[in-house]
Formats: sequence, structure tokens, C-alpha cells
Amino acid sequence: MFHRKDSAKFRVLDSNGKPVANTKVHINQINHEFLFGCGAFESLPYTHGQAVHNGTGAPLPTGPDGKQYTEEELIKEHDRLEDRMNKWLGLFNYGTLPFYWGGYEPEEGSPHTDQLMAAAKFLKSKDVTVKGHPLCWHTGCVPWLMEYDNETILKRQLERIHRDVGNFKGVIDMWDVINEVVIMPVYDKYDNAITRICKEYGRVGLVKKVFDAAQETNPDGIFLINDFNLSEKYEQLITDCLDAGAPIKTIGLQSHQHQGVWSLEKTEEILSRFEHFGLPIHFTENTIVAGPLVAPEITDLQDAHYNDDDSTPELEQKQAENLERMYRNLFENHPLVTAITNWDFGDGAWLNAPSGVIRKDGSLKPSYNALHHLIKEEWHTELDATTDANGFITIEGYKGKYEISSSAGKKATFELSKGGDIQLI
Repeated sequence: MFHRKDSAKFRVLDSNGKPVANTKVHINQINHEFLFGCGAFESLPYTHGQAVHNGTGAPLPTGPDGKQYTEEELIKEHDRLEDRMNKWLGLFNYGTLPFYWGGYEPEEGSPHTDQLMAAAKFLKSKDVTVKGHPLCWHTGCVPWLMEYDNETILKRQLERIHRDVGNFKGVIDMWDVINEVVIMPVYDKYDNAITRICKEYGRVGLVKKVFDAAQETNPDGIFLINDFNLSEKYEQLITDCLDAGAPIKTIGLQSHQHQGVWSLEKTEEILSRFEHFGLPIHFTENTIVAGPLVAPEITDLQDAHYNDDDSTPELEQKQAENLERMYRNLFENHPLVTAITNWDFGDGAWLNAPSGVIRKDGSLKPSYNALHHLIKEEWHTELDATTDANGFITIEGYKGKYEISSSAGKKATFELSKGGDIQLI
């Protein structure tokens, strides 16, 4: 697992810039370089509720069930969401926020920028890397785009990318640029604007245009292509897009395992076909369910639905074991895999599935505890060291962010990379 670790020599200085010699220091990892992620959708009502709680925002007009909130109920809901967010932050360092165009800008020219910005800034303040999902997708697209001809649809799509990538630059620098392209341009569930322009410009042509727009707006951004179809068709699409010059920085693989948990052999076969690109790989949407499997005849998971009582303690334990097995393999054996996003934080978020790591009542599931053990204990570096006569120490540990403290209570943070000076204050 050497690919997840690093070793570097540091010189520890006091507040006056002088070496701290022959002194005991404590070193503790406070964040991973590896992105252990989760859907962070519930940070939206939490940050909105936090603003209301502090008197700086307008109350939500209704609750999730459409019922009007009283002031007392709003405070109670805020406290519930705060408890969930604290549990979220206790496990993950990477969050995906929803930019589905249909929900983000239901009225043309009035995007919900402030709401998303508040959530993104809150997450970033907690040292969480934030990704926006997605900038272009045929599903959930805004109906008002259908009023335009194809040339104008494409223009509006590219304007949307320039606007949002630009507005969030420095807060969100990672985006799923286009989602689920393999199925296009044949998509017969319903007519939509993105499928229309894909038919005219072609898959590769559309991918190139949207990626170019993102790259132009934020040259240092990390831009993903993302798909659930992990067949050779996706592999060929990526090849064609790269050959066309599309600035794809990272490959996104969805791993919704509602119809069966992937075997090690399946995982290795899939990775063998995408690792050869030499690009970072993100498991962008992972679900392992503590419930019955979806019937194989269901070809679109959107048509599946779970009952409230589908989960059992035995299935929850099995979910935890399967998650641990998957995370361990990807983290320990695949250097190009740099992120895993567990799609649902809480049960019932999508399809009413018991696919979260906490239950609907907020209690922790075995899967939360299993991931916590891996991320915060087994794959965690904490140690005591003593500086030499010149203030130097050598630190080896998992790549990421660290805090160093002296017995005098002085502290500093640093990244375990190529070494340098650390000044205690």
C-alpha cells in the first residue's frame, strides 16, 4: 500500500523562526489525500436552516413533506440536520452537491446559486472537497430549453457551464461535466433538449464542446466524464473523446449495485479496461443495499422501489462487509483510484433504498462503523516523535493533512509531501 503513503523530512521552528531542538512532538493526521466521499445533498437544508436559526435567512416555506414549519419545528429540524451533518463530517472528506439543471434553474435566468454556494462554502470550511454534479445531463434537464432550436440549446448549455463553473471557481473546482453519455443519442423515455443536440452534434462532438467550456472557464479545474454503462462502449467513447482533444481529467465509474454486489473478478475486469488510460478514476456513485436485490428484468433502476421494512440486521451486516471489502480492494490495490463516493448517506434517499450508512432515524449502521474503522483508524497515522539537535524529524504516514503539536501547546498544520519547514504558533 506504499502508493497511499509518503515520507518526508521536516524542520520544526518556533514562533521566532528558530529550530525546536530535542523536543517531543505529537503528529496526527486530520485529513486524507484520498477522497472518501458521499452525496452531500442534505447540506442544503442544513445550511439554509442554519441561516434561519441565526436570523440571517428566510425560513423554508414548507418541510420535506410539504407541511408548513412553525418556528419550533424549524429549530427541531435544524437540530436533527445538524446531528446528521456532524456524523457526515465525522466520516467523509469529499461531497457531491446537486446541480441538476431542472431543479437548479427551474425558471430561466434564476438559478439557485445562493443556496448551493452556502452549502459549498460550509463544506469547504470543514476541509471537505466539493464536486458539482452534473453540468450536462439529458435526464432532469430544464423544460424551458425545449422552446429553443438546437443551436440555441447548445448556446444555453455552454453559457450555463461558463456561468456556474465561473461563479463557483475556488469553492467548487471539480465537476461531473457530462453524465451518462453512452446511452445517447438514443433515449426514448421522453424527449429532452440534450438528446436533441446530441443527435445533431454527436456524442464526441457534444462531449468536446462541454469539456472545452469547463476548461476555458477554470483551467485548473478537475473535470469528469461519468457513466453507469461500464461496457466497452464507454471505454471506446472515452478513447474517441480523448483523441478529439476533450480535456477529460478524470474518469467517473458509477457502481450502483442494486442488482448484485460486484465480485472481485468483475471489479478487476472493469478496472483493467479503464486503468490503461492512465487517468485518475473515481467511483462516483456507489450503492450497496441492505435489502433485497432489484429484479434482473428491471433495466432502469429509476423504476425500482423499496419498502420501508426491506432492511434487516443481517442484511445491514452484509452491507457493511461488502462495503469494507470493496473499499479495501480499491484503496489498497489500485493506485489510479483516487476517490470513492458512497451515493446515499441516509437510508431512503434514492428509490427508498436502505443504501445509506445511517438509518432514517439517524442512527449509525454497521456500514458507517466499518468505514469509520478503515478511514479513521486502520488507514490513519498518529505518532509521537522527537526532533534532533537541529529541529529535524522524518515523518512517514498516509498522504494527507496533518497537525503537529508540542508539549508547550504550540501547533501547526502541514501536508505530508516533499517536506520543508513547519512553524509552531
